[in-house]
Amino acid sequence: MGVLNDDVVVIHKGKKPGEPCVITINCPDKTGLGCDICRIILDFGLYITKGDVSTDGKWCYIVLWVVSHSSSLILRWSNLKKRLLSVCPSFLVSFYFDQPSTHAASSPVYLLQFFCLGRKELLHDVTQVLCELELTIQRVKVTTTPDGRVLDLFFITDNMELLHTKKRQDETMEQLHAVLGESCISCELQLAGPEYECHQGISSLSPVVAEELFRCELPDEEICSQALSPDMAKLMKASVTIDNSLSPVHTLLQIHCADHKGLLYDIMRPLKDCNIQIAYGRLSTNNKGYRDLDLFIQQKDGNKIVDPDKQSALCSRLKVEMLHPLRVIIANRGPDTELLVANPVELSGKGRPRVFYDVTLALKSLEICIFSAAIGRHSTSDREWEVYRFLLDENCNFQFSNLVARKQIVDRVRRILMGW
Repeated sequence: MGVLNDDVVVIHKGKKPGEPCVITINCPDKTGLGCDICRIILDFGLYITKGDVSTDGKWCYIVLWVVSHSSSLILRWSNLKKRLLSVCPSFLVSFYFDQPSTHAASSPVYLLQFFCLGRKELLHDVTQVLCELELTIQRVKVTTTPDGRVLDLFFITDNMELLHTKKRQDETMEQLHAVLGESCISCELQLAGPEYECHQGISSLSPVVAEELFRCELPDEEICSQALSPDMAKLMKASVTIDNSLSPVHTLLQIHCADHKGLLYDIMRPLKDCNIQIAYGRLSTNNKGYRDLDLFIQQKDGNKIVDPDKQSALCSRLKVEMLHPLRVIIANRGPDTELLVANPVELSGKGRPRVFYDVTLALKSLEICIFSAAIGRHSTSDREWEVYRFLLDENCNFQFSNLVARKQIVDRVRRILMGW
């Protein structure tokens, strides 16, 4: 077993409320490390205000300034440090929560099943508890019976790798019972069996819905519709340029775009999938809604990106990921109204964190009840997507047949997902 080095990850909390915390990571380098770190930070509900990355190809030094993006979630700084340590190269850190870090990718899946009386905000309240406990929702199946009762199946993994212990299970059940209260009829937690495989996919999407949800380009008028104000609409553009003249061994990637929650993760994810190595990077602070990012990069073979087709493909993909990282639409599903949210999955198989939490929070703020919900995977010609499907209860203040009302729902969901 390796020795945990306290200097690998150092967290300095802000001295005053609202001041950024500074996270410093000093460890051996690996392709995709920046993406893994940004994903964990996003998973803890943190927002990166500024960042610096430098590496000589063998050792990297990363400094990130972060602030909490949610006042309603409990942040466990010691757990954040351990999670960050878990993605550092294994020969430096070989344990996490007293467990081998190498088995995190094959974490056992548990089935959390509860049956209760239906009530508003129930699904989001449960989701919040799971987030605070650092339990990741892999799949979910929520069903409302004709008499108004709710059967929820959550397939979860434990980021702390402790759910096999009685102490961790008792803590989980105690907090769930606290939020479910008297509405709870039964609540069980056990290792998932063959039923997990049955919930891997999703029911087929119609060609029209699939085309709208997974299209590559986003029309200008829809980009503007995502903005908070006419002034913000002007910011909803992204500029990505490549320059090979400033360094003999690196390509300079310059990005100028509107800010949103998880921006750095959305940039790092495609770079990781393309095996792009980052030698130096700097993320500027938010300036009137804009962010600038300079990255000196190489291909995995150590060469610059000089092929015009590769340059064009990389720039185009980064623009799509920044302008449209999450897809949100409302469609008809027979006589019902369905909200669909999709996000691209990393080649490693990981989806964007906290999507289910953000969507249920948005619907809670609109006082819209969820009749049923499901999470699954969908493959297109070029990538895999994680798809969240919510059948909306029509007994609310919205007329789902009204196009304006639908646009308001989509707008609210998208804004919370993007942190606007």
